[in-house]
Amino acid sequence: MDFSQKLKELRQSKNLTREQLAQRIDFDPSIIGYWERGQREPASKALKALAIFFDVTTDYLLGLEDEFGAKIKL
Repeated sequence: MDFSQKLKELRQSKNLTREQLAQRIDFDPSIIGYWERGQREPASKALKALAIFFDVTTDYLLGLEDEFGAKIKL
């Protein structure tokens, strides 16, 4: 699963709209849509904010580890 799919899944698991998520992490709502459609990739500041908000690692968001923390071989 790639970043855009993980983000959408995490957002939906908390029953949040894109606008609500954007407000909580202090980003513009349109950027959430770009990320979820895979049209843009988040910068490190955004990755950090998302990881903290969803209580996951940045490696998980980037597809470098699974939900259990095991590293994924590329």
